[in-house]
Amino acid sequence: MNLQKLRSRIQALLPGVLVALMIALASKFVSEHYGAPSMLLALLFGISLNFLSEDARCGAGIALSAKTLLRLGVALLGLRISFGMVGALGWPIVAMLISAVLATIGFGLLVSRFFGFRYRFAFLSAGAVAICGASAALAIAAILPKDEKSDDRLVFTVVGVTILSTIAMITYPILIETLGFDDFTAGIYLGATIHDVAQVVGAGFSISDQAGETATLVKLLRVAMLAPIVIFASLFLRGVSTPNPEGKRPPLVPGFVLAFIVLAALNSAVSLPPAILSLAVEGSGWLLLTAIAAVGLKTRPAEILKVGKPAAALLVAETLFLAIVVVLALTQLSITPN
Repeated sequence: MNLQKLRSRIQALLPGVLVALMIALASKFVSEHYGAPSMLLALLFGISLNFLSEDARCGAGIALSAKTLLRLGVALLGLRISFGMVGALGWPIVAMLISAVLATIGFGLLVSRFFGFRYRFAFLSAGAVAICGASAALAIAAILPKDEKSDDRLVFTVVGVTILSTIAMITYPILIETLGFDDFTAGIYLGATIHDVAQVVGAGFSISDQAGETATLVKLLRVAMLAPIVIFASLFLRGVSTPNPEGKRPPLVPGFVLAFIVLAALNSAVSLPPAILSLAVEGSGWLLLTAIAAVGLKTRPAEILKVGKPAAALLVAETLFLAIVVVLALTQLSITPN
């Protein structure tokens, strides 16, 4: 691509990207001043301006933000993960987390038929609940086959898990007090059950520093499950899908997932400067926030409502299932801080 073509390409993409970025900035500002979840705000602000996605000047940049920036943001999440996290918690807790994630996804796939859904929404919703909320929903949506309802299901899932995370942030610390968990066990429970990282941090540190630090560590281990789950799903979809008109199947391992794994391995093998890690974490957050704003810009409110009450009921059922499974597991484990 020569310089003139590159300049033309940038000029075509820039207006839409800037619109999504401005929504992300506004969402972050309102979130920091009034406490509302920034992901939810970005979605709602984007939906309110959805007419811009039909503007010829903005359409291409909005599409790029919803796809490419999303994948870059997910890839950068890998720098939050390191193998040392396993040793910090111990294998029994790690095994419990893996089992809870897999059980929740299995539960969602199993019961989805009773709510009137097939595997796409079942896997999307259960993966978001089991792993890391909106970030997992965005990553899973990126590898699922597309149809006319794909964006609507994604938006509904992000809104649903964000609202449920906020409710959990308020109610789970009360539940923990009733159950009589100590601060370490409380942190494990919060990190293993609340969907989004921000709400995990808020709930954990509302109890104590130890609970907050433990909850954050457990949550990041759930984030680490994103790569293997997406890879498994990609392999499955590759096996059952038919080639597209160009004769191509879905990639064996999506590039953004491979980048996630490479960055996690790098963070485990090398002690990276704190400034680089901080920049990566911030960059990932902004990329995902801009991407979800773009998804909102592509969404029609009337179409979201068509997803309906059964979808909300499925999300609630998956959330309750995860909460109950983790309570039962923690009551059976003998837990002491490492």
